[in-house]
Amino acid sequence: MVHKGSRLAAIYDVHGNLPALEAVLADLESVNPDLVVVGGDVVAGPMPAEVLDRLATLRESTCFVRGNADREVVAAYDDGRYTDAIDSADPAERVAAFAASKIDRGHRDLLASFAEHLVVEVEGLGQVLFCHGSPRSDEEIVTAATTEGRLREILAGIDQDLVVCGHTHAQFDRCVGGKRVVNAGSVGMPYQGKPVGAFWLFLGASGVSLRRSDYALDRAVGRILATGYPDAEDMAEILLEPPDPEWVADFFEQQAAGD
Repeated sequence: MVHKGSRLAAIYDVHGNLPALEAVLADLESVNPDLVVVGGDVVAGPMPAEVLDRLATLRESTCFVRGNADREVVAAYDDGRYTDAIDSADPAERVAAFAASKIDRGHRDLLASFAEHLVVEVEGLGQVLFCHGSPRSDEEIVTAATTEGRLREILAGIDQDLVVCGHTHAQFDRCVGGKRVVNAGSVGMPYQGKPVGAFWLFLGASGVSLRRSDYALDRAVGRILATGYPDAEDMAEILLEPPDPEWVADFFEQQAAGD
């Protein structure tokens, strides 16, 4: 199914950060998108139910793409033993277990309904493919430092000339072999360096625009620390002192090389 829109916002990697999401949604009022694409990794963070409830109020004008963390939260919920995993030494397992413990069946079913990919016909841009990690996998790593050869391989066989992804939490805009790949950045936990904020993407007839929304980080961190989220202190540190994006890209590329 191909969706259509003339003004579109892409918000990725919210990671349960409700204050960041609220800041982006407030800014969306000024650009008035007719479609919002939520690009995955929505609830793996401190306020999972609150984030889903807020997004559900936009349901008629919103499409969801599945992230790897969304899969993991659904799997933890279905397993039913997530309370035992909240103290796990494995960060992904621990975060998924916490989110699973905070959502209900309706939240779980919404997460499970997310699409693997999404194609939208955007006025002035043509068809745009939205995925989480890459068109091949919701956990494949693509960064500003991905080699041209590997990027060509990732995009082989893709019909659309514009691909929007996320997963690595830093915005970039690259072209290779006639294809354009844009990372929307992360709303809730950016690895973007400074200035800090919540990062997202706007697409329309005028082109593609990388955006950032300001919000009261100190107040948001206070709310995050009060949730009981097991990785709250680590998340607070990333929000207040985000890592250098070049260092992050190199780190992710080393991970990709080891797969």
